[in-house]
Amino acid sequence: MNYHTMNVSEVEKSLNTNLFEGLTEQEAKKRLEQYGYNELEIYKKQSDLWLFFRQFKDFLVIILLVAVLISLFLGEYADAITILTIVIINAFLGFFQERKAERALEALQKLSAPQVNVLRNGEWMKIPSRELVPGDVIRFSSGDRIGADVRIMESISLEIEESPLTGESVPVEKTTDPLDEEEPGIGDMRNMAFMGTLVTRGSGKGIVVGTGMETEMGKISGLMQKAAQSFETLLQRRLKQLGKILIVVAALLTILIVVIGVIQDRDLYTMLLTGVSLAVAAIPEGLPAIVTIVLSLGVTQMIKKNAIVRKLPAVETLGTATVICSDKTGTMTQNKMTVTHLWIGGKTWTVDGSDYSPKGAFYHDGSPVDIQKEPVLLQMLMYGMLCNHAEVRKKGDEYVLDGSPTEGAMLVAAMKAGFDRHQLLVDYTVLQEFPFDSARKMMSMIVKDPDGKQLVIAKGAPDVLANVSSHIIWDGKAQPLTFEMKKSLRSAIDDLNSRALRTMAIAYKELPPDVSISGAEEAESGLTFMGLEGMIDPPRPEVKEAVEECKKAGIKTIMITGDHLITAKAIAAELGIYQEDSMIIDGRTLAKMSVEELEKVVEDVAVFARVSPEHKLKIVNALQRKGHIVAMTGDGVNDAPAIKAADIGISMGITGTDVAKESSSLILLDDNFATIKAAIQEGRNIYENIRKFIRYLLASNVGEMLVMIFAIICALPLPLIPIHILWVNLITDGLPAMALGVDQPEEDLMKSKPRDPKEGIFARGLGWKVISRGLLIGIVTLAVFLVTLENHPDDLVYAQTAAFASLVMAQLIHVFDCRSNKSVFSRNPFGNRYLVWAVSSSLVLMLIVIYIPALQPIFSTAPIRLLDWLFILLMASIPTILPGAIDAIILKRKYN
Repeated sequence: MNYHTMNVSEVEKSLNTNLFEGLTEQEAKKRLEQYGYNELEIYKKQSDLWLFFRQFKDFLVIILLVAVLISLFLGEYADAITILTIVIINAFLGFFQERKAERALEALQKLSAPQVNVLRNGEWMKIPSRELVPGDVIRFSSGDRIGADVRIMESISLEIEESPLTGESVPVEKTTDPLDEEEPGIGDMRNMAFMGTLVTRGSGKGIVVGTGMETEMGKISGLMQKAAQSFETLLQRRLKQLGKILIVVAALLTILIVVIGVIQDRDLYTMLLTGVSLAVAAIPEGLPAIVTIVLSLGVTQMIKKNAIVRKLPAVETLGTATVICSDKTGTMTQNKMTVTHLWIGGKTWTVDGSDYSPKGAFYHDGSPVDIQKEPVLLQMLMYGMLCNHAEVRKKGDEYVLDGSPTEGAMLVAAMKAGFDRHQLLVDYTVLQEFPFDSARKMMSMIVKDPDGKQLVIAKGAPDVLANVSSHIIWDGKAQPLTFEMKKSLRSAIDDLNSRALRTMAIAYKELPPDVSISGAEEAESGLTFMGLEGMIDPPRPEVKEAVEECKKAGIKTIMITGDHLITAKAIAAELGIYQEDSMIIDGRTLAKMSVEELEKVVEDVAVFARVSPEHKLKIVNALQRKGHIVAMTGDGVNDAPAIKAADIGISMGITGTDVAKESSSLILLDDNFATIKAAIQEGRNIYENIRKFIRYLLASNVGEMLVMIFAIICALPLPLIPIHILWVNLITDGLPAMALGVDQPEEDLMKSKPRDPKEGIFARGLGWKVISRGLLIGIVTLAVFLVTLENHPDDLVYAQTAAFASLVMAQLIHVFDCRSNKSVFSRNPFGNRYLVWAVSSSLVLMLIVIYIPALQPIFSTAPIRLLDWLFILLMASIPTILPGAIDAIILKRKYN
C-alpha cells in the first residue's frame, strides 16, 4: 500500500483503526497473531537436540566414553553402564543449565527492547515495541526511536534522523500532507517515519503501517550488519581463563597418576580411569553456565526492585560503584509538582491543593481571593495552560498526569482557576511551536486568539526569560523593564527558591498582523515578562535513608539539577547530601572550568546546580580521573554521552527517552534514587554469591584430588574408585552451588567499602580458603579411609565406602561455611532454604548408592554401621568447624 500518497483519514479507513481511540486490546491481540511480533529475524536459535549432543564434545567426556568402550571390551559391563549413565545424567544437567542460561539471556534481550507510547482503548500506555501491530496509533517526541513504520498524522516541529536507512545524518523535517509521487526514495517520504530512526526535534503522532520484516528496516536487514550485544562479563572471561588453567592441571594430574600407578605396578585400566575421573572432578565444567544463571536470576531480582539491567556486565560493575551522580527531579523527589506560589509585578498569591487534583483556592496575604477579579493573574495562568503539552485525566478516584510534571503543575493551577484546556485549544489556534531544549532553557508557541491577533507565548527559566524581555507587567500593565524592577524580580526568584520551590516564568508579545516568524530567536526576543509560578516537588521519603546507607557503604552521592542553586541546596541538605563543608558549583562556573580544574575539587562537591546535560560528561570525566567508579543518571538525548561514558549508565524508565535508555546499562522503572541503592546492593550480593560457589566448588575439587594423590604417592590402596569420584562430582557440584548463587546478602554487605574492580577472583583471602579447606577435606577423607581399613583390614570396599561418605559429608557441611566471609557460626545454617533442599537431595543420592542392595555391586559400596557414621560425621565436620572456630576467635579479638 502506498500510504504516503493517502491522506490521514484514508489510512485510518484502510487499516480499520480509530485515530482517537486506537485499537482495542482484543483487536491488537488478533493482529499480533496475524502479523507476528514486530522484530527482525536476525539469528536462528540452536535446537534442543544440538544443544544436548554438544555436551558430549568436551575432551574429558570423550575420554570417559572411550573408557566405556574399553570396559565393554574387557567385559566390565557394570562399570561401562555406570560410567555411561553418569555421563548421560551429567549431559542432561549441562543441557538444562545451558538452556536456562540461554533463555535468561533471551529474556534480558526482550527486557532491553525499546518501549513505545501507544493508544489502546482510548488510553495512552507504554508497551514493548515488539508488540506493535499495523493500525496502532503511536506518539513520539525528541529522543524517541521510532518502533515501526508509521504514517505521520500529527507533526509539531518534527524532525527525524534517518541515517540507519539513508546514510544521511541530517534530520528530515516531517509533514502530514500526502505526497504526489508514487515511488519516492525513503529520504523523500516526508510524511512517513521508519523503524529504527531517531526523533531529534519536536513531537508527533502516527499510524503504524508496517511491522517486523515488512518494515523498510526489515526489507534490508539481510544487507545490514547488526552487531550482536555481548553479554559476557569480566568475571565470566576470568573464569574461562581459569578453566583453561584447570584443564592443563587436570591433564598433568592424569598423566602423573597413571605414571605413578604404572611404576607401582597398579592396574593400567584402573589408573587411567582414576586419572580421567579426577580430571573430570577437577574441572567445574558447569561453572560458566551457573555464573550466567546466577547473574540472570540476580537480574530477575532487580526487576522486582524496579531496575532493569540491559547489559549483564553492569551487574558486576554495580558492586564497585564509589559515586552516584543523580538527577534531583523525579529521582530524589516525588516528581509530582504542585504550584503553591504565584508572583506578578511585586504581588504574591498562594494556592492550596495537592498532587494533580484541580481543586484548590487562591490566597493573598492569607485571605481568600476571588480569582475572577484578578485579570492579569488569570491571563498568566491561561498562557501557562496554552504553552503546554501535558494532560491530566481522572482515573478512578485519582488524577493522573500524562506529560511533564512541571507542565502538569502549571496546567492544574490553571484548572483551579476554572480554565478548560480543550475549550482553550478551540478558542486559540496554535500556529507554530519552538520546543524546549536545554540550551535555550525555554519553549514558545505562536497562537492566534479569538479576535485573530497573533501572540508569542513563552515559558522557561526566569533568568533566561528576563534576559530576552524588554517589558514587565507591573501594577497591572506592561512597563519597560528597569534595573530596579530586575532587582525586585531577582529578589522574588531568590525568595521562592529559598522555600525549595522550582520557578517557571511566563512571557508574551503581540505580533503585527500576518507577520512571519522564521525561528525561535526572532520569536523569543522583546518579550513582556508576566510573572512567576513557584512549584514544589517534595523529596521522596525513602531517599534520605538510601543516601545514608550509600554513605555507610563508602558511596558518595552527588546531586545534579537544572534547578536554582538555593533550591538545590535546600533539598540536598534535607536529604543529607549537602553538609556544611560541602561545595556547590553552578552551571556558569562549571562551564568555565576545565576537566583538570574540576578534578581538583570534584570530590568536595555535593551539588551541581543550574547545569545543562552537556555538563554531565565533564563531571563523569573528572570523577573517573580521580579513580572513581561512577554511576550517572539521565533521561534526555543530551544525557546520552555522559550515560555512555559512566561506568554505570542509568536511565529513567518513566521519563527517559529511548536514546538515553539505549545508552544505559540500567533502567529505573520507577525513576527512584532508592532503586539505585537497591540495585547496587543486589549487584554486590550477586558478585559475593558467585565467589561463594567458586569457593565451594574449587575447595571440594581440591579435596577430591588431594585424597587420591596422597594415597597414590604413599602407595596406599585407592580410597575411592573412579565411579565414586564421578558420583561425588555429580551429586555435590550442581544443586548446592546453584543454591549458594541465590543466597541472601550478609547483614554488613552495605557497610563495607566498594570492592576494587581490578581484584582477582581469589582476592580477599578466597584463594587461601580454597586451598586450606580443600587440604583439610582431603586429609580427613584419607584419615577416615585409613582408620576404617585398620578396623576392617579384610574389607577394602567398606573402607572405600566410608571414605566416599566422608568426602560427600565434608563437602556438604563445608557448603554452609561458604555462606559467610567471616565464620560458619555467623549465619543461621537454615537461612537459605534452597541450600537446605539441595544438601538434602545430595544426601539422599549418596545414601541410595550405599544402602540399596541393587546399586551396591555397581558402585562398589557397603552399608555403613551407625558407630562408623558418628566417626565419619565427626571427621567430616573438622574442615568447617576448625577454621570456623579460629575465624570466630580472630573476629572476636578484632572487635573487642
